[in-house]
Amino acid sequence: MKSKLTHMTRALTVAALLLVNMGVSAEGMDEQQTAVLKVLTQYHAALQNLTTDGTFELFTEDAQVYEQGGVEGFYPHYVEHHLGPELGHFERFTFSDESVNIEVLKDLALVTQTYQYTIVTKASPERESRIIEKQGLATSVLIKTDEGWKIKRTHSSSRALKKK
Repeated sequence: MKSKLTHMTRALTVAALLLVNMGVSAEGMDEQQTAVLKVLTQYHAALQNLTTDGTFELFTEDAQVYEQGGVEGFYPHYVEHHLGPELGHFERFTFSDESVNIEVLKDLALVTQTYQYTIVTKASPERESRIIEKQGLATSVLIKTDEGWKIKRTHSSSRALKKK
């Protein structure tokens, strides 16, 4: 059971790393940075609603997901084998204390995100509900396509929250 929860936490860390809190302001961003932020915000909204519906068009066909030092593969594989099934085990998934830095270089955007996330797992006959709180860091590369900005690569890691 512990390994399932550890794997679940790892997979959600990747998702979390792609996200920007919907409360993050686009103030001071140019048009391209705002467009990149919109992609990340759409992804964030889906995950907070515990779904991957509508997320595939946010990624390039060959988008790669990396987490905690491992290669998770193309986004559809990641959704099918990690994120999709694991979202079904959660009652709630929220982000807080987020910051984002978006640097646009022509048709390439480099994004660094820091945040905290809280996951509340569903209770089952085998286990009680759990609260998982982590601090995360993500870096993502988006490319500008004919359809708009899309996530090409994303890498994430997390650690226990620092005690204040």
